[in-house]
Amino acid sequence: MDDTGSIKKFIKRNNEQIIYIMAGAAFILFVTSAIYTIIRLYTQVNNSNTVTAMPETAVTVSLGPLEIINVTPSPVPEKESPVPEKNIVNTINAEEGIFTYLQGPKSWEQRLDWSGAWGKSFYDGGSFGGFGCGLCCLANVYSTASKYQCTPVDMYRFARKKTGYSGGGAIAWDYMDTALGKLGFNTELKRKPGSYRSFKRQIAKAECSIVLISSNNSRCYWKDTPGHYVTIFLYDKESDTVFLADSGNPGHNRQRIELRKIYKSLKTESEWQYLNIGSYNRASDIWRHRKLNGRWVKPGYIQ
Repeated sequence: MDDTGSIKKFIKRNNEQIIYIMAGAAFILFVTSAIYTIIRLYTQVNNSNTVTAMPETAVTVSLGPLEIINVTPSPVPEKESPVPEKNIVNTINAEEGIFTYLQGPKSWEQRLDWSGAWGKSFYDGGSFGGFGCGLCCLANVYSTASKYQCTPVDMYRFARKKTGYSGGGAIAWDYMDTALGKLGFNTELKRKPGSYRSFKRQIAKAECSIVLISSNNSRCYWKDTPGHYVTIFLYDKESDTVFLADSGNPGHNRQRIELRKIYKSLKTESEWQYLNIGSYNRASDIWRHRKLNGRWVKPGYIQ
């Protein structure tokens, strides 16, 4: 009885301390339980949630019961292609934009389109109507495939001044090649290949070509023509034809002709048979001629 009474007196005397101890123990149990609960939930989330990698076109994210979200990247705007300064193949009315000068006196007497007073004129002792086919070809190429223009007389003066051409007669291959180089064109002198297929492939790649034909090699198109320069443009694969600029024959001029006839008619007695003209570079053009000098008949469809 004495021991029980002593215990009661001790509890009564230390009641306040006991309350503090019990409260502290309860708080520790609460914190421990909370930490345990958080760890368990975190583990469950990590074990149940997934992230799936997808191609660049779509990214799919899945978080357990959450709604699947598809994110599609915005398309990258396409860059606009630069517009070429001038490409005769892509011109809407391509054939109308091609220059095809005539050289002879009869054409000028009849005042045919593309004829000029040069047809009845003499230069350095020679008749332009007799020797001017090569210069007409050069003027055709420059006026068609560059940003500039000239007449055959303008080209005659340019060639006399800037190449070794002495004038008064037919211009040679080397001088034509030199002139076009100074006018900003990439060129290549060629000999007749052994196969028509090879010739066709080369002509198709060129912007245009100056060719030397002769009826001594074939009379399939030209008659009584021992040697004559003509210009050909716009090879068409479907019809296997080219657009012909023939300064010596108004009936041939501005007509489509089978390329095979050109191949057959190439003058093999010459060192070179044709001159392929490639791209034009304005920065390399030392002339940049704009005026169409001389008296001539300008077609209404030419600007």
